[in-house]
Amino acid sequence: MKRAIWSPCIQVCFVDPEDRMCVGCFRTLEELGRWTRFTDAERAALKPELEKRRAAYLARKAG
Repeated sequence: MKRAIWSPCIQVCFVDPEDRMCVGCFRTLEELGRWTRFTDAERAALKPELEKRRAAYLARKAG
C-alpha cells in the first residue's frame, strides 16, 4: 500500500502573480509541478523555507 505524500496544501490555491507562488502553501510554481516527484527528504528540507516565505509574504502585505 502506498503511503500518503505530505503536502503543505491548505486548499487555498491562488498564485500571487508578483511572487509566482501559491499564497496558501507558499510553494513556487516549479515546486508545485514537481511536488509528487520530490523525495521525502526534499519535502522535509523545504518545510522551513515555506514558513519563511509565509512570514515574509504576510509582513509585506501588512506593510
